[in-house]
Amino acid sequence: MVRIATWNVNSVKQRVPRLLSWLDERQPDVVCLQETKLADDAFAELLGAELAHREYEVALYGEAQWNGVAILSRVGLEDVVKGIAGAPGFPLPEARAVSATCGGIRVHSVYAPNGRVPGSDHYQYKLAWLGALRAMVGAGPAAAIVCGDMNIAPTDADVFDPDAYVGQTHVTQPERAALAELQAVGLRDVLREHWPSARVFTYWDYRAGMFQKDLGMRIDLVLAGAPLASRVRAAWVDRQARKGTLPSDHAPVIVDLDEAPDGDIGPVVPPPSAPLLKRGAFKLPQSA
Repeated sequence: MVRIATWNVNSVKQRVPRLLSWLDERQPDVVCLQETKLADDAFAELLGAELAHREYEVALYGEAQWNGVAILSRVGLEDVVKGIAGAPGFPLPEARAVSATCGGIRVHSVYAPNGRVPGSDHYQYKLAWLGALRAMVGAGPAAAIVCGDMNIAPTDADVFDPDAYVGQTHVTQPERAALAELQAVGLRDVLREHWPSARVFTYWDYRAGMFQKDLGMRIDLVLAGAPLASRVRAAWVDRQARKGTLPSDHAPVIVDLDEAPDGDIGPVVPPPSAPLLKRGAFKLPQSA
């Protein structure tokens, strides 16, 4: 049994108590972190001893203040690669991808560019970066898994209201096409495949009570090659980790291979209680 998780922590320094308690509670074997916002030496100084105590090896690719990705593994950590060969920068390469082999699985922890405004230079950078990621993953083994904040909602079903996102990034046709091209190398969206019609989000803006109203997006994905996707026994969003004091604005996604120690407990744990709003009834905070 292998439990793999991905979590955009939105500053690991701000989430240390929550991260450590979550590791102790959920006991993941492999963890992909994004938006660590720490240089590698600062990350190691902050968490190295605590993670070693929990028997995690660590692969890091960070930078101060922005971006940053990591892989924590209790099942081995080999052939670490920082970044993506040939990937564009903005204007310099950013710490947005790290990969390693963990227990025979090629694991990619990725934090895709936001895109900012459709058609902008950063938007074009996002599309080019996704193309470079596709080339890297496509050249690798079939037993691969891409985990992270893709900053793309794959379909309209992955946002609380498509009308609210008109003119915004994350939902445009070129972004979704770039994601589909990445999946076309042989990757399957295991959470959506496991729960094809469920209302599932992984990100909720801090503003306007969007988490409490369950007005979110599903942009944190686990994309697995066929040899791994066929082993999935549970796939779910740990909504509990988004609650409480000083949370990230993202919740972890957890996937169990071969066995599901908590059972196939549902797509979102605990499930949200907020009712659905009428389509078009709510504007995004930045649009209001």
